[in-house]
Amino acid sequence: MDTEEFRVRGKEMVDYICTYMSTLSSRRVTPSVEPGYLRAALPSEAPEHPEDWDDVMKDVENKIMPGVTHWQHPQFHAYFPAGNAYPSILGDMLSAGIGCIGFSWAASPACTELEIIMLDWMGKAIGLPPAFLALEEGSKGGGVIEGSASECVLVSMLAARAAAIKRLKHQFPTVDEGLLLSKLIAYCSKEAHSCVEKAAMICFVKLRILQPDDHGSLRGETLYESMEEDEQAGLVPFFVSTTLGTTSGCSFDNLPEIGPVVRRYPSVWLHVDAAYAGGAFLCPEHKYHLAGVEYADSFNTNPNKFMLTSFDCSLLWVTNRYLLTSALVVDPLYLQHCYDHTAIDYRHWGVALSRRFRSLKLWFILRSYGISGLQKYVRRHCELAKYFENLVKKDERFEVCNDVKLGLVCFRLICGPDETPKQTDDLNKKLLTNINASGKIHMVPAYVQDKYVIRFCVVTQHATRDDIETAWDVITDFATELLEGPDKERDLNVERARRNRAALAHKRSFFVRMVSDPKIYNPAINKTPPPVPTTPLTPPPMVPITPDTPSEAESELVPSTPKQSSWISWPLAFFFQSVDHDANDLPLRFRHLDTMVRLKSPNHGRRGSSPGASPERRAHSPH
Repeated sequence: MDTEEFRVRGKEMVDYICTYMSTLSSRRVTPSVEPGYLRAALPSEAPEHPEDWDDVMKDVENKIMPGVTHWQHPQFHAYFPAGNAYPSILGDMLSAGIGCIGFSWAASPACTELEIIMLDWMGKAIGLPPAFLALEEGSKGGGVIEGSASECVLVSMLAARAAAIKRLKHQFPTVDEGLLLSKLIAYCSKEAHSCVEKAAMICFVKLRILQPDDHGSLRGETLYESMEEDEQAGLVPFFVSTTLGTTSGCSFDNLPEIGPVVRRYPSVWLHVDAAYAGGAFLCPEHKYHLAGVEYADSFNTNPNKFMLTSFDCSLLWVTNRYLLTSALVVDPLYLQHCYDHTAIDYRHWGVALSRRFRSLKLWFILRSYGISGLQKYVRRHCELAKYFENLVKKDERFEVCNDVKLGLVCFRLICGPDETPKQTDDLNKKLLTNINASGKIHMVPAYVQDKYVIRFCVVTQHATRDDIETAWDVITDFATELLEGPDKERDLNVERARRNRAALAHKRSFFVRMVSDPKIYNPAINKTPPPVPTTPLTPPPMVPITPDTPSEAESELVPSTPKQSSWISWPLAFFFQSVDHDANDLPLRFRHLDTMVRLKSPNHGRRGSSPGASPERRAHSPH
């Protein structure tokens, strides 16, 4: 394709995108395909010779589009918004056209400097303290664009781990780093995103998962009790991850309580994940959620969720960029340049070396909409969520299951007084399965306060009250049909029966079951503690680290009996679970493993030695 053909095809592609966006309402929200559908439709090998572009675009419509879940559809109400406003699309086009790889200032100065400025613009707009801003006088902080909130959490935990190991190594210079690592423990709420758990797996540290209050908020007292308990047991708290706007129910951890607790411990890193809610802080009426952020060491939010910016664009700020970069610096000669001591090189701020010119699309969005335009967008979503909440509350068959503060409403059908919680969960699961199978609207489930609920999120950019009412009509129609009972179902007309039979294949399909049952498509959404064994074993007490602590340890698996209020995920348990089993048969429910790791010293049994170091602190421990 030469330049002249690109001019033509580029304009055609813009036309195709515009037509796609303007005709989305005529398509099914979700595809009606099974795994492997595309493999049967495409050749088994790449083409040997060039093909005509018109044929390629025909296959886009005939083979690709049937398998697309349309996130921008007016009746897509799953997950969180995925921004793709036109200025952002144009920013991505220009970034791809420039084609630079901005791993350092020298690799493309504008790429680095615009990112620095955009992070300061955004930090000021949402109300972060000056310590997070790179261009403030005397500040050691700054921001960076990462690929996702998961990366933001991971690099923050890596930085915290490096700082903790350095401090412990200085304190105990003769102790092996591996043993020091085994003592580190991080904390998060049961409502935290599963990316915190994945970060702990990658960092190879223990993670204690704490029980939130009845509103899904992690409280300071809960954190303090766990950290005190773990410290007495010889573990070293080093990282606390909090959430403003959780995935399940958009709940908010209590930062004003948690911050002072973290400050009591030396070198504990406090991270704040506001992936969804952070965009709402552009509005003055939502800034109160930021109370306590002055205690944080890092903060992230995703403009690709609530600010119309296309994926990927996750913003991470830190108050000490030197702690972050010192954990990630690898500096070969071919990447060095004469300004590397005075300019920011973003390759030191994340896992990846290569980086796209992502700040362009954020710049385009901020200039095209302005803060006032983005505030208007956020307020419209919040108003529509409240409107949907009121519709739910007017129907006595349903209940709202979360505190609706932004654009997410969690609701469910109410069963009779004689129904068990499981029967209520099963009824709502069937309702969601039937709705998703229809392809009319799309929602996903979650567990809120251990109840199976249906999440309804205002997603599309130009959502209206008509869209909300249409969705509610579909929900209530399916609820009525579900509650009518088998006698009335037998009296349905022939056409209804035919449609039911046609829909049955979809209801049984893997895709529909996957998006309707959280245990299938995302096992971490069902965050309940692991079962307590019938014959618990009492672990020996743990002792603090001393310079004489052996550097070698023997691992063994024993049944665990974690407290119901919290439990610990420990990567070794995940790996050992697969010993003597097929390599492909890894357990899916990592935080639900009914095992724990006990580390024994070689001189096990000697007086004065530590007979074991358990990663699980139990209520009946002598400490």
